[in-house]
Amino acid sequence: MKIGIVSDSHDRAEALAQAVREAKSEGAEAVIHCGDVIGAQTLKAALAVGLPLHVIHGNNVGDPAMLAAVARASAGLLQYHGADARLELGGRRVFVVHYPDYGYAMACTGDWDLVCCGHSHQYEVRRVANVKGGATWLVNPGTVAGLAAPPTWMLGDLAAMRFERRALASAHRTAV
Repeated sequence: MKIGIVSDSHDRAEALAQAVREAKSEGAEAVIHCGDVIGAQTLKAALAVGLPLHVIHGNNVGDPAMLAAVARASAGLLQYHGADARLELGGRRVFVVHYPDYGYAMACTGDWDLVCCGHSHQYEVRRVANVKGGATWLVNPGTVAGLAAPPTWMLGDLAAMRFERRALASAHRTAV
């Protein structure tokens, strides 16, 4: 299963929608948003693409009541999880949180195959040794809004556990 991973859209609806469109065109079956959506209206164009969208709110909470209302009205397309999310996608256990330090801590538990985070606006993909003797992927897609960093998102292949950075403004790709 392929997924799109985005974060820190900060009310940039078109940038978010563009990333979701690109993810769908590359075979993604769902999108994870790692927080800082802010306004629920930011999600409308992305939802129009038709992919399931899993969203947490981050530190720029915006209006959680409106996010919940939009989720209820979306017929299941938008799932608003609050501060963090525990998902099963493509047979993988996925934890989503906004803060990288919290994400690192959750990766260390060994309870998750993939931990997604945001907040720093800096793209990162790494394997973190966990207490169960294995390793967990920790991924941060950067900022899809392009705030203080280039606008990026990530395409993840959960079957292969492969993650590739995508830049909105160019075709630049980096596989990890």
